[in-house]
Amino acid sequence: MSASAAQRQLVLDLGHDASYAREDFIRGEANATALALIDRWPDWPDRAVVVVGPEGSGKSHLAAIWAARSGARGIAAAALGEADLPDLLAPGALVIENLGPGDGLDERALFHLLNLVREERASLLITARSLPAGWTLQTPDLASRLRALPVVSLAPPDERLLRALLIKLAADRQLDLDDSVVNYLIVRVERSFAGVQQAIARLDHAAMQQKRPVTRALAAALFRDETPR
Repeated sequence: MSASAAQRQLVLDLGHDASYAREDFIRGEANATALALIDRWPDWPDRAVVVVGPEGSGKSHLAAIWAARSGARGIAAAALGEADLPDLLAPGALVIENLGPGDGLDERALFHLLNLVREERASLLITARSLPAGWTLQTPDLASRLRALPVVSLAPPDERLLRALLIKLAADRQLDLDDSVVNYLIVRVERSFAGVQQAIARLDHAAMQQKRPVTRALAAALFRDETPR
């Protein structure tokens, strides 16, 4: 791999001391289909697949699970360069994180990568925040190729998954949430993956700043006037 490629190669963002092992993935209705696709590899419907979901929905965790299983390298979409493609695909599997239009995306490199994946019979996992069908691209052939790829979308979390996420994300930060705190938060935090992450980060920051454990009283001081969106 070239020096520039090595510098740009993505180390999957595992968050704040988070465990992204397969056994730590919280399965729910929102992500069951995407997890099944990851577990199904190499029996995929195509050489390349796309996992779509909002920030914090588990895309990077799924990518980390698949990378551990397949030996895939990973790269941020904005760092993709044409000269690096053969080296990136050398293991036979690759993750591209946060693909989307604009943001410095090298469309020519991506188009050549999709062709090379097929030629080399490699596997490619793409994560994105929106459906490729809605992207405005300057390369018509690339747009057509992306629209043809199988896509699995992560749905909004239900209450059971939100509760499990609150507990896991707190544990990742070595915070102990009892039932009273979880019950208080679940009706007040934004009902999204990102909302739960932000809530736990606020609790963690307040607990460290005030040098106190996370209690219902602390949660009330932070979220009393908030209602879920």
